[in-house]
Amino acid sequence: MKLLKKWIPIIKLIKEDKWKLIVSGILIFLCGLTGIFTGYLNGAAVEAITNSNINLAIMYLIMYFFIGVLIGTILSGLANSMLLKIESKLTRTLGFNTYKKALNLPAIAFEEMSSGEIINRITNDADSLSFTFGKMINMISSIVTALVILVYVFFNSWIVGLILIIFLIILYFIIKKYTPLLKDAHKERKTTQDSFTSLANESIRGIREIKTLGIKEQLIINAKKSIDNIFKVSKKEIDLETRFNIVISLLKEVLEVGVFIICIILLYYKQITLTFFIAMTYYIYRYMWFIECLNDFTETYQKVSVSLDRVNEILENQKFNDVVFGNTNINNMKGIIKFKDVSFSYPNEEKVLDDFNLIIEPNKKIAIVGASGQGKSTLFNLITRLFDANAGTISIDDVNILDISEECLRKNVSIIRQEPFIFNRTILENFKIIDENIKLKDVKKYVKEAYLDEYIESLPKKYDTLLGEGGVNLSGGQKQRLAIARTLAKNSKIILFDEATSALDNNSQEFIKKSIDNLVKNHTVVIVAHRLSTIIDADVIYVIDKGRVIASGTHNQLLTSCDYYKNLYKSEM
Repeated sequence: MKLLKKWIPIIKLIKEDKWKLIVSGILIFLCGLTGIFTGYLNGAAVEAITNSNINLAIMYLIMYFFIGVLIGTILSGLANSMLLKIESKLTRTLGFNTYKKALNLPAIAFEEMSSGEIINRITNDADSLSFTFGKMINMISSIVTALVILVYVFFNSWIVGLILIIFLIILYFIIKKYTPLLKDAHKERKTTQDSFTSLANESIRGIREIKTLGIKEQLIINAKKSIDNIFKVSKKEIDLETRFNIVISLLKEVLEVGVFIICIILLYYKQITLTFFIAMTYYIYRYMWFIECLNDFTETYQKVSVSLDRVNEILENQKFNDVVFGNTNINNMKGIIKFKDVSFSYPNEEKVLDDFNLIIEPNKKIAIVGASGQGKSTLFNLITRLFDANAGTISIDDVNILDISEECLRKNVSIIRQEPFIFNRTILENFKIIDENIKLKDVKKYVKEAYLDEYIESLPKKYDTLLGEGGVNLSGGQKQRLAIARTLAKNSKIILFDEATSALDNNSQEFIKKSIDNLVKNHTVVIVAHRLSTIIDADVIYVIDKGRVIASGTHNQLLTSCDYYKNLYKSEM
């Protein structure tokens, strides 16, 4: 039951193709049955020749050609064509569903799982799962064919039938022994491959930092260690598969020689017919093929079983639950954010916020300051619901944030980080992701409001300029101004700036400051700042210490009323 439950997510995906799968299975089964008839017809033709009955021999050979060659070949071709199409469709669907599901995972999932692990589950694991259906159907067909042959053999000679039964029992125990070993070995290799994929992903995305930091050689050493580790566990897996194959091959040879010897003896003592003997020379190779098929399926299934576990952890929420949103949509959002008695701690860490209370009003430049680790950026993680509060409530326009729909929350709340993510597309396409129907004239308007228009117009390809991985062709300030322009295209009511200007030069800071000043007029703007010099003109500054608001006011007010703020400010001077 547990094994069947494991396959339920995959079975659901082939529901619309179930009849094609059934038809292809029937065709493969019929193809297997033709093999049974051809063995008998071959033997009957030889016996007819030995009895000098040339007409009967020719008739048997014509039937052999018609059933075995024509019908068998056509059925096999049709079945394989149908299976390949089903498997190809399943590969694409499974990969897409795993990707879609991964995007719904909570933020903690991406902290506990490496990027390589997630990428491999979406791509490699999804691919390996789909291509097992054809092998499963072939395996079932082989088992049925082997059982039918076994009945025929017992009907003609119980001695030969008993030998086949003993062989199948031995085969069962061999497979039972190696199955868990093969699965564990493959699981270990998958884990090491995830580690290398993560390293390769980081290296490509951070190539500029790698070059400028001069750490290329160190990363090459790390990659070499990772590759060596993959080779080490792969060698272990290959050695195990080799031992398994050798044992199965020896068993095959013993069966083949043993059956032939017994058949020759029985034929000599006239215990079997010549037809049966000739048929057995064919059927024994059918059993050899059955063993090879079973051998291949055993190895493949253990790999598939590991991939199935890994994909199901995402598809079936076995490790992490999806973030659940409400159904409330706020029309004409004002942008009033309230924190009431909020407590929060990251998994396995101490409290970051403790009975935290705060009201953020729109149309003002709001700044939040405090020492590192006091929960400033955590507020943004809670507002955007990357994490949820452990206690207390957070509301927007007096609606509990847990009750707001995902579409409403994502449309009306935007965050601009110190290092905003820029897609490896053209400038225009970075806006098309926000709204596929956006007009170029609107993009130009938003870019102008973000003070990036002059730079883009100076580029040879202007808005068709490819920005590179992570926007590597832009400076830090240009990335942030592009992020602001994208946010304007979203028409978000609440805009959060997380350390947005802390790493910029004075010129870039001035452009960002102008953009923020324009936004304040009809948005809720909240700035988390590390450098207090960037927010001294804020309408209200909230000071956070030990997970609580300890003071609020303008810059000048806080300098006279809050020693904690005064010390923070002096430390920058």
